[in-house]
Formats: sequence, structure tokens, C-alpha cells
Amino acid sequence: MRAPSQTGGPRGGHTPDEALTAFLSRYDGLRAQLPGSATTRDAAAAVLREHGWPTPRDEAWHYTNIRPLAGLEFHESLADTDMGARLIGLLPAVVGPRLIFVDGRFCAELSVLPRDIEIGSFAGEGVFGTLARPARDRLVALNTMLAEDGAVIDVPAGFDGGFLMLAQLTSGRQQRVGSHPRHRVRLGAGARLVLLEVSAGEGEYLNNPVIEIEVAERAHLTHGRLQQDSPQAFHLGTVYADVAAEGVYDGFSLALGARLGRTEIHARLGGPEAAVHLNAAQIMGGTQLSDFTTAIAHDAPNCASRQTVKSVLTGKARAVFQGRIEVARIAQKTDGYQMNQALLLSPDAEINSKPELEIYADDVKCSHGATVGALDPEQLFYLRSRGIPADAARMMLVRAFLTDAFEAVSHEGLRAVFEHAVEGWWNTTGQNAEVSPS
Repeated sequence: MRAPSQTGGPRGGHTPDEALTAFLSRYDGLRAQLPGSATTRDAAAAVLREHGWPTPRDEAWHYTNIRPLAGLEFHESLADTDMGARLIGLLPAVVGPRLIFVDGRFCAELSVLPRDIEIGSFAGEGVFGTLARPARDRLVALNTMLAEDGAVIDVPAGFDGGFLMLAQLTSGRQQRVGSHPRHRVRLGAGARLVLLEVSAGEGEYLNNPVIEIEVAERAHLTHGRLQQDSPQAFHLGTVYADVAAEGVYDGFSLALGARLGRTEIHARLGGPEAAVHLNAAQIMGGTQLSDFTTAIAHDAPNCASRQTVKSVLTGKARAVFQGRIEVARIAQKTDGYQMNQALLLSPDAEINSKPELEIYADDVKCSHGATVGALDPEQLFYLRSRGIPADAARMMLVRAFLTDAFEAVSHEGLRAVFEHAVEGWWNTTGQNAEVSPS
């Protein structure tokens, strides 16, 4: 592991850059037309005007520098009527209800609404949730300032909502587009839902989604996230999840795309015997950067959280894992676990791992760890000696490394989507990776 370069301005008093200036100007021009509270949006804009972008001087962004984004200007969508139909081919081939957003706006023509789940829209309701923290999280402030649309998904108490895909498609083919979807998911007591969230697109763009999730007592949400944005794109997504007593938030994120991608998840276990799983896989090549940052707050007794994050890196790719478990004094009998394991397929690849525990209760079981390694030459030799081609042998070992992560996906359909996406990545990128010497 190598220390990252320390660049970027001071925490406050930033010199305005092209991207931020353009975003603020866009807000000033659209302010009267945007849905929701103008007071909430003005407060978010004030945060950005005062503090600017986060930089590596901010502890949460120590390993991830978004300066490449700061030097660009992003525009409003050109509303190409054929664009959504063209981009739909980038999505996984799954059958079932789907909500499609193109450049941050709902596309009814491409969507298939579920029958028994109440679906609303942020554009129609204009209601910001209570979980997001734009005063603390500046990319969330950017979303709060500029969000135009998003899905509002309500699953009634005791109802099994089945499977639903929520897709965010973005096009930067004609010009750089910035989109800021604002979603909200609420599960009533004892309700269930399997949600596949997909981000994909073409060209150079910014996709900055925020999703707020409320899981009521005994409810169960399986949330799969597939980030396969364009290699020229920037993906900065934030998830907030609040889980009540005996509720379960079962999350898995797979990051394959984007020039620079960051997923930030804030989860709170607010009732006894609640559970949160924040498992993930980051598979990067070239000069990509993927950051998976989580914060789990145990605010009730007898709760459990699990994190297994696997990183596979080729070329000069970099990955970041920052996982924080916070255990309040009231949260006795907490069971918390987090592990980050990285497989470097190139001598130029880099992983920055920062697991953290902050514990104020005295009766807990918490652990964390990290490992970094390369493919085992002896295992490769064994497979080659059995007549297996080099590319196939390496793929077998990579898949074996990822097994623990994918086994955490309990829903077979979601697991199949992720495995198919990894196979596609390997066929286009992974098989050309340079093998790191032992």
C-alpha cells in the first residue's frame, strides 16, 4: 500500500472552480422551478458556497481527490428523445417491474410500474426525506440543491413487494451532463422488497444520486447496487438507511465502472435485534478509482452488522475502503464485523484500507481486518499444468477470491446479475491485466 498524494485546497475558503460555479449558477437560474423546499435548497447551496468541494484535507476524503471533476463544467440534459431507448441496452436483462430515470428524470415510456407497490415521484411530491445530512455531506448538498426528480417507493406493512429495478441512465455523448436523482424507499412493518439499483451511461457525465431508506419493524430490504457507469464518468452516490427493531437491510454493491466512483453508505440500527449487511466488490482497471465508504451506527442493543468488501485491481487502478462502526453506550450485545480483502493483479495497482471501531458499550463483539495479496503463482501453475489456458486460470482464481462476497447475496436473481456483470468485465478488461510478480 502507498500513501496517496496530498493535493487540494484548504477545508474552507475555496477558490470557485468551473464545475462548482456552473452548478451554483444553474441553481440560481432554476430555483423558482425546482420542486420542494426552497429553504432546504438554499441552505445546501450555502454549504457549497462556504466550503466548496471536499478535498483530501477532509478526513473522510483523505484517499479520494475529486479535483478532476472540479475542473469540468456539467450541463443540463439536451432531452434527446431517442437517448433513453438507446441507453436501455446497457441494463441487465431482467424481467419484472422497473423504474427508469434518464439524466435524472423519470422516463414513463421505458418504465414498467409494479402493481401493488405505491410509487410516487420527488418531482410530484417535492418532499425531502429526514435522513440525509447536506450540512455535513457536501455531495449530498449538491444533490439537495439541484435534484429534479426521483422515485418514492412505499411498500405497505406486511406486504411482499417482490422484485423491482431502479435504473439511472445518463448520457454525456453530446455534452457533459450532471444528474442528481433523489430517491426514497419506505418499508412498512413486516414488509419485504428486493431492489436492484443500476447506474449506467455513455460518455463523460456526473451521476450524483442520493437514496434514503426506512426499514420498519421486522421489515426486510435486499438492496443490490450495480455501478457500471461509463469509463469517462464520475459516480458519487450516497445511501442513508435507518433500520427499526428486528428489521434487516441487506445491501450488496458491485462497482465496475466510472473514471472516479464513490459510494458512501450511512446505516443506523435504531431498534433492538436489527441487522445491517454492507457487503461489496470493487473491480477496477486502467486508471480507475473506486471508493467504498461506510458508517454503521449501532444505537440499540442486540444488533448485528456485517461487512465483507473485496477489491480486484488491475493496471494503475486504485481502490479505497473506509468502514466505520460506531457503538453507542446503550448498544450492549452488539455484534459487528468488517473485513476488506484486496487482490492486486498489477504491480501498479493500489489499495487504501481504513477500518475503524468506535465503541462506548462494554458488552460487545466487534472485529475488523484487512489483507492485500496477488494471485498465487503456484495455483496458476497447477491450473496451467492441467491444460487450462492462462486467461481461464486467472479468471478461476479471481472468481474464487470473489466467492465470499457473492455468497453474501442471498437472492439468486441478484447474484446472477452480479456474476454476469463480472464475467463481462473480465472479457473486456480483466483478461488483459498484467499479473503481479510474487
